[in-house]
Amino acid sequence: MKAIDIRNKYLKFFESKGHSVIPSAPLIPENDPSVLFTTAGMQPLVPYLLGQKHPAGTRLTDYQKCVRTNDIDEVGDNRHLTYFEMLGNWSLGDYFKEESIQMSFDFLTKELQIPVEKLSVTVFKGDEDCPRDEVAAECWKKAGILDGHIYYYGKDDNWWIAGEEGPCGPDTEMFYDTGKPACSENCQPSCDCGKYVEIWNNVFMEYFKDKDGKYSKLSQRNVDTGLGLERMTMLLQGKETPFDTELFKPVMDKIAELQKVDKIESRRIVAEHLRASMMIIADGGRPSNVDRGYVLRRLIRRAIRHMNKLQIDLAEISTLIAIYVENLKKMYPDLETKKDEIIAVLVEEKDKFVKTLTHGEKEFTKAMNNSKQAGKNKIDGAVVFKLYDTYGFPPEVTKELAEENEMEVDMKEFEELFKAHQEKSRQGSAQKFKGGLAGDSEIETKYHTATHLLNAALKLVLGADTHQRGSNITTERMRFDFNCDHKMTDEEKQKTEEIVNKWIQEDLPVTVEEMSKEDAIKSGAECMFIEKYPDIVTVYSIGDVSKELCGGPHVKHTGEIGTFKIKKEEASSAGIRRIKAVIGD
Repeated sequence: MKAIDIRNKYLKFFESKGHSVIPSAPLIPENDPSVLFTTAGMQPLVPYLLGQKHPAGTRLTDYQKCVRTNDIDEVGDNRHLTYFEMLGNWSLGDYFKEESIQMSFDFLTKELQIPVEKLSVTVFKGDEDCPRDEVAAECWKKAGILDGHIYYYGKDDNWWIAGEEGPCGPDTEMFYDTGKPACSENCQPSCDCGKYVEIWNNVFMEYFKDKDGKYSKLSQRNVDTGLGLERMTMLLQGKETPFDTELFKPVMDKIAELQKVDKIESRRIVAEHLRASMMIIADGGRPSNVDRGYVLRRLIRRAIRHMNKLQIDLAEISTLIAIYVENLKKMYPDLETKKDEIIAVLVEEKDKFVKTLTHGEKEFTKAMNNSKQAGKNKIDGAVVFKLYDTYGFPPEVTKELAEENEMEVDMKEFEELFKAHQEKSRQGSAQKFKGGLAGDSEIETKYHTATHLLNAALKLVLGADTHQRGSNITTERMRFDFNCDHKMTDEEKQKTEEIVNKWIQEDLPVTVEEMSKEDAIKSGAECMFIEKYPDIVTVYSIGDVSKELCGGPHVKHTGEIGTFKIKKEEASSAGIRRIKAVIGD
């Protein structure tokens, strides 16, 4: 069964169970500072999991494009991916454990025809905070899971919470038995031996954990599920890795044809990172030295480095893109419509990286000569790390150059420095998602409304064709990207600032209404990524100066915002400018 068939079966099945099919949100979150990319199906639904009414109802299903970046350096093995697709279904205060588990069991055994003996499940074993989840276990028995195929684990395995406080609860995970021999008499889903592969996770949000670590029952219980499409495709096709499925195989085959050196890990890295980069670019991402732009740059450069390892002409990157577009256009039509844009971005970044490699080699030569003058035959790990961190020069290339010059490299020191750097980055990522479902603060709500005013003001100052291209909000500032072909003059910035403050002083009312997407567009409402919105949408209006499709949150009157001040205006990427602004009392 092909991936697109699994996706379609999933959506059709849950639609038959009363779920509304909603579009995938973009990989680049709109007005969400918590993460760099959309990392899970639940992420765009946070306001609704907190109790806000969803225009499409209380039962939802979708496929969600996702990017997770913690394991970039692991890509190249037989299972890690940075881009993947997650299938999900949600109950927003509607059904709970019994119906959720029964539907999951029916989809796996009836729609996907997985033999019940190949399925095992895990449930929460209970602790001093919350009781053993016998309800879920009984639901699985009633659905048809075989005796001896239900396992109980603790919070590390079967409990979900976003951050340190907020809505949370036990989950139940489903595992597929690959048929590989058991690693021991006690082999079970918690083993990493490869016999059991997790395929689905149903989260039952029924508790709230407060800042003091105390748990209480939620008034609205939700169900949030996630099923990885690439992994399920691999298992149902009996393949060893996702790279053996139709999602990657045409590109993997072409890379094998083009390569002059045979390295399976490098082939996988090129194929995976190229696909991930294409998906990010199609959703508006651009390479840069900060945040998600840095992640994209790293993906592209890692792919290019491994094309060099395979001794593939870098001009062939356009060939590989074309193969992906043709292969995936039914699943992701944007890849075809934005093909030229994707090629242009990737080729430009490829050319920049070639220059980086040239510059890095010069810096390496300086470091090598310094070591030799000091009577050392070894390149310090700190030098390797500096070349990597400052110049983007890959440590593997440093090591290869050292060997060519009959010198050693202190890779142990580099690994220690890199590990410390990686841990710091992961802590930063964790901080970005800390409190995930805890909601927006008062100051963030003010900033969110201010982005609408800024968007409207820019249209008056720069022209009606000016549109938002992205934003990021923290408790300290707002960042707003928009299309513009020139650096804003001081007069344009001052005029924009004056207009926003005038609207704030007028204390304009902020109103919200629901309507069909078609009616919203006809009414003049603006939005980014119109395709991501359901048929019924939420429209926020600020007086008669702004009308946008948006999920909120917003203040009730603009006077609550305070004063607005533009701190900086700069280039973000080609044709895109960026304003950084603050608000105060």
